Amino acid sequence: MSLPAPNLDDRRFQHLVDEAKRFIQQRCPEWTDHNVSDPGVTLVEAFAHMTDQLLYRLNRVPEKNYLAFLDLIGVTLFPPAAATAELTFWLSAPQPLPVVLRRGTEVATARTETEDSVVFSTADDLTVPPCTLTHVLTQPLEGRPVERTEDLLHGRPTPCFTALPQVGDLVLFGLSAAVPSCTVVLRLDSRVAGVGVDPRRPPLSWEAYDGAGWLPCEVGQDSTGGLNRPGDVVLHVPAGHAAAALAGHRAGWLRCRVVAAEEDQPAYSASPVLRGGSAFTIGGTVGAVHAETVEGESLGESAGVPGQRFTVGRPPVLAGAEPFVVEVSQGDGWQEWTRVDSFGASGPGDRHLRLDPTTGEIAFGPAVRESDGSLRHYGEVPPKGARLRVRRYRTGGGRQGNVARRTLTVLRSSIPYVSRVENRSAAAGGVDGETVEGAKLRGPVQLRSQDRAVTAADYELIARRIAPSAARIRCLPAGEGTGAGGVRVLVVPAVVAEPGDRLRFEQLVPPDAMLAAIAEHLDERRPIGARLLVQPPYYQGVTVVARLTAERAETAGRVRERALDALYHYFNPVSGGPDGTGWPFGRPVQSGEAYAVLQRVAGVELVEDVRLFAANPLTGERGAPGDRVDLDPHSLVFSYLHQVRVEER
Repeated sequence: MSLPAPNLDDRRFQHLVDEAKRFIQQRCPEWTDHNVSDPGVTLVEAFAHMTDQLLYRLNRVPEKNYLAFLDLIGVTLFPPAAATAELTFWLSAPQPLPVVLRRGTEVATARTETEDSVVFSTADDLTVPPCTLTHVLTQPLEGRPVERTEDLLHGRPTPCFTALPQVGDLVLFGLSAAVPSCTVVLRLDSRVAGVGVDPRRPPLSWEAYDGAGWLPCEVGQDSTGGLNRPGDVVLHVPAGHAAAALAGHRAGWLRCRVVAAEEDQPAYSASPVLRGGSAFTIGGTVGAVHAETVEGESLGESAGVPGQRFTVGRPPVLAGAEPFVVEVSQGDGWQEWTRVDSFGASGPGDRHLRLDPTTGEIAFGPAVRESDGSLRHYGEVPPKGARLRVRRYRTGGGRQGNVARRTLTVLRSSIPYVSRVENRSAAAGGVDGETVEGAKLRGPVQLRSQDRAVTAADYELIARRIAPSAARIRCLPAGEGTGAGGVRVLVVPAVVAEPGDRLRFEQLVPPDAMLAAIAEHLDERRPIGARLLVQPPYYQGVTVVARLTAERAETAGRVRERALDALYHYFNPVSGGPDGTGWPFGRPVQSGEAYAVLQRVAGVELVEDVRLFAANPLTGERGAPGDRVDLDPHSLVFSYLHQVRVEER
């Protein structure tokens, strides 16, 4: 409990007015009209109001001293974090030469009357190379690849799989070049032969070869209905796609594989047939951040004194892949000053500086007078009159960057051969900067830990400081599934859910850069001998299968959607659980909670039956039904394809 702050003067407006009226009775007894309509009383109230404001500012002195103390121990506000998104650029038509989009290409949301546009810029170069279809192979589950290229070139019917397709049958398409991070269109002349499947949900999986294994491709569109009619298959190829040799042919390989059908998904009863095909590249995908890049900004001239400070023109400064560098003119060239966390280890010849990312303030090393009267310089001082400039920095960030999918559609500048752009998934990771109130609460905790990771709370505090865009961070001390001397830090990234609180499993995997930054920072602050592991938690998939009865005048469809939304919202690792802050680590899932959640849904009269299934969100395998699903201490729940049946009265 914090110490009580003194109230330096507890008088308020009414106290001051009453006291002034008592003085009037003593000094001017002939003044008897003390009503608010009297001009003199109006003056008294005006001066009382002004005095009340002065007393309010006087009582702010203890708070100011507290903030000064926080500044003294090195507590600074956390800067905002920038949201990231994947942008897909679509070409106006297939091009004969590679199309290159340079890093820093800006894309924004549409500006409205009430909201400004949100600007994203690409983080890397994107090259969209041309490609053609050069090879087609088929391979049964237990057989070898069979060359089918000549058959397709001459229009001869070619079965994709065996007569009765088996799980694992393949058809392989070889491209003239690897197309990493690109969007490829396979234009196929198919015929209705693979009957039995739902054309909207064929039991097929599209994959790309990276030279060592097969990576899943996202299917943007499949107008062939599962290879059953002429149309296009639009594939978003992963970044690891590489040219490799298969069956004696070197190409950029894609494949279509028959997978096991789900319970409500029909399987093939015959193989689809191809009569021709072609391929071309129509776009590409690249990562982008909610930030704008500022290059070569001038800071002014150096005064040649220790401890001088400058401020960038567009704070805050966001963390990026490149280090923050200030260049100082020296003769005909420029010298680099690099950023450090502290001047404690800096010598007189070290070109070091400190940066406050929130305010954008740059500080050069100070000079401290020693006991013998000499001055010790902590860092070199830029010479007097030297010009200073920041090489490059990024500014932006905040929660406003967490835009929904397909909202980044405006190109800030015209790009040759590019017709449109979109973000196929919602942007995530944007976090506002820390408030002063948050820093006041964090100060005592940081003072206690002294920037050393000893307890589990210390690990979580330091990790939170390095990764403010993480939604949840949990440290498991030794003995809780980590072994003796082991510390496991679990990181859950901030995500933007689809409508109805639906989450995709890949959204819950934190970026490698975030995990690496946390591990590097904690490694410098952990005790000697402590083994550190930074990773995402294990997600235990849970499927709720329920049967409900709707109230009168309620339709089954609407009640079912409400029930599914309630289940996805409650069994949510980021925003679910009993208190709405995320499912507790290691908390088991019980059917009684599902009963309670469903019974509170509007329009539900009775919850007839609820069953729980443990599920693997990667393979889709489900366990036996039960009333309870246990979780390990390092596990979180993940809602996987809940099923609700609603009966109308």
